[in-house]
Amino acid sequence: MTAARLTRTYLAAPAHRTRLVQNAAASAADAVFLDLEDAVPPAEKAAALESAANALTTHDWGNKTVAVRLNAVDSPMIESEIKHLAGIERLDAFLIPKAESVADIAKIASWISAAAGTRTTLPQMELLIETARGLIHVEALAGSDRLVSALHLGVGDFAASIGARSAEIGASPPGYRHVGSAADGHKETPLDLFAYPMMRLLVAARAFGLRAIDGPCGAFRDPVATAATAAKAAAMGFDGKQVIHPSQIEATRNAFIPSDEELAYAQRVVAAMEEAERNGQAAVTVDGKMVDYANLRMIRRLLSFKGET
Repeated sequence: MTAARLTRTYLAAPAHRTRLVQNAAASAADAVFLDLEDAVPPAEKAAALESAANALTTHDWGNKTVAVRLNAVDSPMIESEIKHLAGIERLDAFLIPKAESVADIAKIASWISAAAGTRTTLPQMELLIETARGLIHVEALAGSDRLVSALHLGVGDFAASIGARSAEIGASPPGYRHVGSAADGHKETPLDLFAYPMMRLLVAARAFGLRAIDGPCGAFRDPVATAATAAKAAAMGFDGKQVIHPSQIEATRNAFIPSDEELAYAQRVVAAMEEAERNGQAAVTVDGKMVDYANLRMIRRLLSFKGET
């Protein structure tokens, strides 16, 4: 089981953009990943690697989880990136893009182990599932190595991988709708392109004790879309969501924090179950609903986002 970490908000920062990296370190995000891949043009790859190493050793990251997104498994750079960074103690994890093959994950794990030097703990691997092939292999990938600690859904590349007619990251295509019957006037309701990959990734993560992180909402200037997509991920049971701009942090974090009403209900359930146990019972009625130990386990998961157990 992966050690508990708060990763409700996982902020991306292009590693070669010094000011953005500094802002990320000072932000309220729970976690940050310094990007060496998609956010970095080819001519800036070497500079981005040096900038990431410098940022890891000089910035105050507080209690944040700090990761680096590597270049693709088949790129000529990935092994040298690992060699350059794996020995830096402040690096918590490598984010592996387009994870598809168990053999590739084993190879990367061996590079990490060889490059980590005298570190007391090895950097973990967080796998980005962002292709059709990655999704059909997600269960095998989740259990592939002891260093794997989280699964992320790469919503943009996944949509491209399946040929979805959408150019907006994290959004369903406009035409993906359910058309009702003639009786209701053929009313149309939007469908969610990501419901299936999100659930499959989440189940694989839970089966192997990993964290599950949803992909970003590309409409970072739209607070309604940001909050709605975060609320969906939180309701499903994800541990957090990537954000691509600091303006998304607060709304995304709030989606993962239980409301006062939820906390009050949870506390009533805990109190009622404690009373039931004292009376030799394993189930009790709270607010007109039957609750038992399954409810208690669900509630403890809810309370964990508030820092309570």
